[in-house]
Amino acid sequence: MKKFLQRHSQVKKYAFILLIAIEFLMSFTFLGYIHIPPISITFAYIPILVAGCFLGIGQATFLGLLFGLASMYKATAFYVLSSDRMFSPFLSGSPAASLFLSVGTRTLFGLLVGLAFFLVRRFFPYKRLGIGIISFLAPTVHAAMVYTAMALLFPRQNSGGTSTFMLDLSNVFATLLCVVLLQVLWVLYRLPIVRNFCSHVNQPTENLRGRNPLYIAWGIFILFTICAAIASSCYFANRMSYMLTAHGVTLTSEINHDLLHLQYQFMIAAFSLNFIMAISLMIIYKYLSYKTFLSELDGLTNVMGRKIFLDFCKKIVSQTSSSQSCFIFIDVDYFKNINDTFGHTAGDKVLKQIAQRLLHNFKNYGKIGRLGGDEFAIILDQAPSKQELAQKFSTFEEEISDLLSASHKVSCSIGAYYFDTPQDFQTIYAIADKMLYEAKERGRACWVINE
Repeated sequence: MKKFLQRHSQVKKYAFILLIAIEFLMSFTFLGYIHIPPISITFAYIPILVAGCFLGIGQATFLGLLFGLASMYKATAFYVLSSDRMFSPFLSGSPAASLFLSVGTRTLFGLLVGLAFFLVRRFFPYKRLGIGIISFLAPTVHAAMVYTAMALLFPRQNSGGTSTFMLDLSNVFATLLCVVLLQVLWVLYRLPIVRNFCSHVNQPTENLRGRNPLYIAWGIFILFTICAAIASSCYFANRMSYMLTAHGVTLTSEINHDLLHLQYQFMIAAFSLNFIMAISLMIIYKYLSYKTFLSELDGLTNVMGRKIFLDFCKKIVSQTSSSQSCFIFIDVDYFKNINDTFGHTAGDKVLKQIAQRLLHNFKNYGKIGRLGGDEFAIILDQAPSKQELAQKFSTFEEEISDLLSASHKVSCSIGAYYFDTPQDFQTIYAIADKMLYEAKERGRACWVINE
């Protein structure tokens, strides 16, 4: 699965961003903390486990850092219990100790989780069993690290640390939740439909049609959400202060601080929720964009169809920055005779093989399209030298010569036109077409490149 993830960098990026937003959402809402007597459960560390299992050590460590920062921020309020003030460098009286307790232990926990999952992926033959063991131990390890740090750094204030290791109802629930969730995610991620979805999301379709305005709209939406969340938090903090004053409650500076503190928590949670929605929409958009792109591929050869290829060409030739590109026409020689002699099935096979050879030789330089029938075209936005291009044409002609049989040589006529952008596409198209017919007039099975 690690190799699959390495081939899907876009999927990893989106997943990591989603986990960051989920971590904040869980840290600042009831989703990460549940207190229903006699059960009191903390599982805001679940995104850390997911990142360690599916992404990597660095991502799990970073999420551990965010978890710790969120815990530290929540402890920096005057309404928290005295025991919770140990987590705040501003209220505990020991800033360095509190920083390590709140942030250091959670960051170290993320590092250990990421390392444990890495070792399972790399060396353990039974992956699901290994994931289950780590998920089972993670809640206890997290609690043990925090309570041990509390006992060492704040020995006078710490009490009840030994309860961390007791198998109470809270620990059982948290452990079961971690184990079940990670196992379900593992099974889901290995489903073919999920892998196919990830493959579609990972494809960079924006370079085929230009960056879609949806990206700009997405950026505007995020900026608007941030501004709206900040404005609403400040407004409601002010209105709550006014309301309490109107009811005769005297507001001290500490109360005002706590009101604003709570509103900032609400702001972060609201922004995280909106961010999750925005990223989810972006993922769906990427998936649908690639589905649309696949529908516009040539059904026989699997290269770009005429419309999408010509749209891409117009985008390349209209670039405002000056660069040398090359447009190429390829026409299969005597293709009608191939169909008449060997049948249309053999003709289709020849077209498929030619398309594959073109992709093999030119995909690193540009895009290949089928314009119709036996006509192909290539746009090279990273054009090699004319000498190198001639060598590639020679290699290509040699590769396709024996596609049918030793007695019937397959060849192509090729016309190539080098040009500097920007330039009118119709002019380029007409000149390259002229080069192609010049190659045919020379006897076919050759190429013509403009001087």
